[in-house]
Amino acid sequence: MKIHLYQVVVVGISSVMLYLGIKEFINRETGQTLLKLFVRLTVWGGMGLIAIYPDFTLIIARIMGVVDNFNAVVLMGFLMVFLMLFKLLSAIEKIEQNVSEITRKEALHAAHERIEALRKEIKAQKENENTGQQKT
Repeated sequence: MKIHLYQVVVVGISSVMLYLGIKEFINRETGQTLLKLFVRLTVWGGMGLIAIYPDFTLIIARIMGVVDNFNAVVLMGFLMVFLMLFKLLSAIEKIEQNVSEITRKEALHAAHERIEALRKEIKAQKENENTGQQKT
């Protein structure tokens, strides 16, 4: 069996993506669910499987009725699309986390400022009451 460059590249990228997905799931990183892990295992595992056993696509192609076998082009196209999608989804999740964190910090800061303003107001009212009582 002859090994092509695209097979090595696809298996390498698939292995890295599978490793990262499993590591993120095991570490319980934010946003990592069993569904995301399953999708990642299916997509990247399928890519690696097809890269290792390219004749597997012939079986699928015959079942689906497609005659031509253009594994390398289609596989590389899918690989790039899925890689971009996973990276975009990861970036979006990080941005959402950052926005949530900033919003929480701003809300806590505003609440703290409001509490301090109310304390000063209460203190001033007490001083006014004490001053009014002393005059009488």
